Amino acid sequence: MRFERVLVVGAGQMGAGIAQVVAASGRQVLLHDPFPGAVERGLAGMRRSLEKLEAKGGAPAAEVLRRVTETAALAPADLMIEAIVEDADAKEQLFRAADDILPAAAILASNTSSIPITSLAAVTARPDRVIGMHFFNPVPVLQLVEVIRALQTSDETAAAIVALARDLGKVPAEANDFPGFASNRILMPFVNEAAYALMEGVAEAEAIDTIARLGFAHPMGPLALADLIGLDTCVAIMEVLHSGLGNPKYAPCPLLRQYVAAGRLGRKSGRGFYDYA
Repeated sequence: MRFERVLVVGAGQMGAGIAQVVAASGRQVLLHDPFPGAVERGLAGMRRSLEKLEAKGGAPAAEVLRRVTETAALAPADLMIEAIVEDADAKEQLFRAADDILPAAAILASNTSSIPITSLAAVTARPDRVIGMHFFNPVPVLQLVEVIRALQTSDETAAAIVALARDLGKVPAEANDFPGFASNRILMPFVNEAAYALMEGVAEAEAIDTIARLGFAHPMGPLALADLIGLDTCVAIMEVLHSGLGNPKYAPCPLLRQYVAAGRLGRKSGRGFYDYA
């Protein structure tokens, strides 16, 4: 399956990045986001990213952007990739709507980082054609795509998405549909424990991140990474792990909750564990 026409829903940092890599592969992209100005901001971010890549010998930015079209509503396509807010009710509502609008043969994929794919599949009339396609931020740079099979996902659907990920220049890694999948089952407790270390005065944020970078050879410390991901997203993922696995060790750190309540969400709000003002 070639997926010549791809609908990307959500034009935030992740959705815009997904739209960019899909368009760069030569496919037509329909980009939809109901929030006023979201698509315009997404396109502006794509242009900046593509111009940097063009300066390094990449495809002309204008050529790639010509393959991205804003759509005011959901529209027929061979594949939908959803990249909206990390909220189960919102995603289920979207999947119901997409199931009605996209052709019966189309695949419905979610970029969710934690919400069960099986529950998204269950609200559609095509559960065998629903799958997780979890990209990593920044999408144009990071190679990994975590491919998550719902209980109902067919072998044909999984094979098509694995092939697409490779065609986008990514490295697919398959995981089964358990809370947090593989990536966030490992990553989020690490971030959460770093937040506990900060809260309990074990070390300052800069020291914690320096230890992770230089001691563990990580490119970024866990607290800086949390700021990049968004502290609200980190809390949402930890809550999925906590409720899905029933183990208190997955409960979000109180400091994380406090920062989110104060609007300190990380880079996107200008302040999280670090000040970006």
